[in-house]
Amino acid sequence: MEDCVTRFALLLCIIATTAFATSQTCTPVTAKDEKGEKGSPWIVNDIGCWTSFVAEDKSEVHIFKLNFDNPENAIFQIDLTDAKPMRVILTSAEKADGLYRLNSEVHLYTNQNSTIKLHRAKESSFETNSHLIQGLPSEEEELIKWATESFGGVTSFTTLSNVNHITSAGTQGTKPGSPICTLEIEDMLEKHFMKIRSNPSKFCFPQQQASSTETELHIINIAENSSIRNVSLHVHAEKHTNVFMRGPQGTMWTFINPQHTSFVSNNEITLNTTSVSHTIPPQFTLTSDTASDVQRTALGYFKVPTFTSYTELELKESRISLVFKKSETPTVAPSVPTPGNPVTTNSPTKIPMVITLYTSADYQTPIDFNTKIQTNKRIFAQISGNNSGSLILTWKVTKCILRSKGSCLGEKNLPFFPVDCPSNSCLNRARFTFSIEQLQELSSTTWDMECDVSFCYSEHCGHGGKASRNLEFTQPCPEAQTPTCIDFRLSEVLGIAFGGFLIGVLLIGALWFIKIKTGYPTGLEMNSTVVNIPGCPCSGAKRQPVSTNPSPSENSSANASIGSTQSTPTSSMA
Repeated sequence: MEDCVTRFALLLCIIATTAFATSQTCTPVTAKDEKGEKGSPWIVNDIGCWTSFVAEDKSEVHIFKLNFDNPENAIFQIDLTDAKPMRVILTSAEKADGLYRLNSEVHLYTNQNSTIKLHRAKESSFETNSHLIQGLPSEEEELIKWATESFGGVTSFTTLSNVNHITSAGTQGTKPGSPICTLEIEDMLEKHFMKIRSNPSKFCFPQQQASSTETELHIINIAENSSIRNVSLHVHAEKHTNVFMRGPQGTMWTFINPQHTSFVSNNEITLNTTSVSHTIPPQFTLTSDTASDVQRTALGYFKVPTFTSYTELELKESRISLVFKKSETPTVAPSVPTPGNPVTTNSPTKIPMVITLYTSADYQTPIDFNTKIQTNKRIFAQISGNNSGSLILTWKVTKCILRSKGSCLGEKNLPFFPVDCPSNSCLNRARFTFSIEQLQELSSTTWDMECDVSFCYSEHCGHGGKASRNLEFTQPCPEAQTPTCIDFRLSEVLGIAFGGFLIGVLLIGALWFIKIKTGYPTGLEMNSTVVNIPGCPCSGAKRQPVSTNPSPSENSSANASIGSTQSTPTSSMA
């Protein structure tokens, strides 16, 4: 009995563990909203246009190009019972079946040999408003040309991938501006006169979903055999949202003013606003496009136990636009630039940046542009600019160099330290501090200072541009040294005077003694005012002959002997 209970408990543990493990991933399938199933959170947009054109009969002209990846998914409905007067042209390269409902002022146009088969709904009595046109072109530019020649112009051109429902909002379908249709990547949500529901190729949701109060994680995977290479994303989330993106090598993801979004990709990501664009390099490597591999990599990167949705794209268009479906009525519809020419890290920023120098860390007293800077002073610098877009970026100074402007050209790296400041005080700016005293042997006093700035969003940084200004240095003035005064008292002065007198007496006595003993004026010639230096013939005095007179101090016996010797010849001569 105990053995059975143990096996039963072990079986329950295995079942529970397996259920938890399988909840981490899901298998993507194609589903439709009409079946009551939850649809993908992304709307796929493509190339199109939107103009102010209205025909002479007050009707609008709208063209829909339909793309389907799966024959089982090539079924759609079009409901224009509440639409304004319009002509709707439908074209598709794949076989598709459409169910339509029209009012008396709406006309449908398809090719006589079209792959689209239209079926009138039972409640619609305007079957004669569906027209088959012989030789209707399918290529975009040719189709626009045909509509312009037939009706005078085109109000809109919309590319729809895997569409399942087209409904009119009953409002005017024109857009103020040019009446000329110029195809470009567009935001389909801007076309408020139409309500479009479409499904990506495949999508799924894990069994265990993140709580509504937690950060959502949405995974987008482009199949390796897909033609997509440029994807624009519009995310206007009300709470923080993580987006994991994987695509074939060479895919470019472009975010248009992301709100409350963190993102990562194995491809380059470009952030575009009205005033700045810069590129974030790939953050990981993943060549496999298998759903399970992509999902596990996303969970491991964001370190979360589950994700919110998985979307797999396999479309034939080279450029598409993805819109987060949860915000179908954004307060501000952003402009969508064509991502065919992405901005690289070497492109200059559109934000003019200025370097301002300050004397202290409170950044309150700026240094005049022409003021010379002493090399022993610490300088506080700020690089600032004006970003008028809604994208909030963090600025970081990555490198600063000095280039001499004198006759002796040179370049030196400038060591610096970043200065932290509150986000509300450092919006679109960066602060740092430096000192020229660290640089030895400056060959010039006039330099150009140039700093590289990176823009960071969601902890990912890309090159933002360069900021520069002129600097002129001066050496600090040496401090004047105060002379040291010694205070002598009267007793000390008298002692020094007596000592000098005593030394002079002893020296004179010593010289006199030498004179007496040797008879040679070694130190001082008594009968001359000129001092003779022994051994120096150019000392300025003529040497005197040695006197023949005996010295008073000589021995008396020696004197007597000399006298007798000298008197002998005298007496003989006499």
